[in-house]
Amino acid sequence: MEHVRLGRSGLKISPIVLGCMSYGTPDRGTHPWTLPEEEARPFYVQAVEAGITTFDTADMYSAGTSEEITGRMLGALARREEIEIATKVYFPSGPGANERGLSRVHVMASIDASLRRLGTDYVDLYQIHRWDDETPIEETMEALHDVVKAGKARYLGASSMWAWQFAKAQHVAERQGFTPFVSMQDQYNLLQREEEREMHPLALDQGVGVLPWSPLARGRLTRPWGEETARTASDEVTKAMYGQAEQADRAITDAVGRIAGERGVTRAQVALAWVRQQTAVTAPIVGATKAQHLSDAVASLELTLTREELDALEQPYTPRRPEGF
Repeated sequence: MEHVRLGRSGLKISPIVLGCMSYGTPDRGTHPWTLPEEEARPFYVQAVEAGITTFDTADMYSAGTSEEITGRMLGALARREEIEIATKVYFPSGPGANERGLSRVHVMASIDASLRRLGTDYVDLYQIHRWDDETPIEETMEALHDVVKAGKARYLGASSMWAWQFAKAQHVAERQGFTPFVSMQDQYNLLQREEEREMHPLALDQGVGVLPWSPLARGRLTRPWGEETARTASDEVTKAMYGQAEQADRAITDAVGRIAGERGVTRAQVALAWVRQQTAVTAPIVGATKAQHLSDAVASLELTLTREELDALEQPYTPRRPEGF
C-alpha cells in the first residue's frame, strides 16, 4: 500500500485510515454499539496485514476505552515507528467545568490522559474535535503549540468547523509563530458535499490535507435506497445528517448501485473510490465492524472511476445544510 503525504507536511499516512470509534467498551460513553476488545482485535490485525498504518481515535470515544484498546492492539502488532496514531480533544472528559472545550487547562490535561491510555509518548496527529466558541482561539493555538514543542504530538489537525473559523486559526498560528494545522477532518461523501464550497478550496490553497469522516454516509451508500439496518433505522444522528434531499439522495444511491453492478464491485468500493478521486482528499477514514468493510476499503484503492461515472454520481446532487459541526 503506497503511502500519501498529508497536505504539505512531512507526515506520510496510509491512503485508508482506520477509524476506531467502532471499538470500545459498549457500556462506556455514548456508543453502545461498539465492539469490545476481543471482538475488535481482528480488525486491527486485518488492517495492519493489509498495509493500513494510520489509526484515528478520540478521547471521547467510549469514554476513552477506544484509545485504550487502540494502544494495546497497535502495541502488540507493530513497532511504534511503523504506525501513525491520531486522536482528538474537545468533548467533555468528566463533569468538571474545565474538563471540556479547548481551554489551555483541558488541552494540557487531555493530551496527557490520551497518551496514558494509548500507551505511547506521542501521537502523530493531535486534532481539535470541534470549534470552541467559549475559548479564544489564540489560547487554544498556543496550548497546542506547547503540546508539539513538548514532544507530545508531531502534527496538529482540526475537524468539522466553518471555513472562516479554520482560516482564523491558521492566521493566528502564522501571526504568533505557533504550529499550524496540517489537516482537516470533515464530513464528506456523495450525499454531503458542502465542504466543496469553502473548506476544500481553502485546504488546497493552504496545503492542508483532508481526511473525510463518514465517507459512506453512515452506510447509506452501501445498500439499496430505503434498505435500513437496525442501527440506522433508529439513529437520530443519521436522520439529521441525511434526511434533507430524498429525491437527490435516492438518485445518487441508485447510481452507486448501477456502477457497482456494471463494474462487478461493491457499492462501498464505488463510493470510496469517488471520495479518493476528489482533488482535496488525502485519505478517507473508514469504520469497520465486519471484515468486508475493510476488504472493500482496501479494494477501492484499485478502482478508478471514469469521467462519465463521476458525472453520473455527481449530477443529481442538490445543495443542503452542512451537518456534523
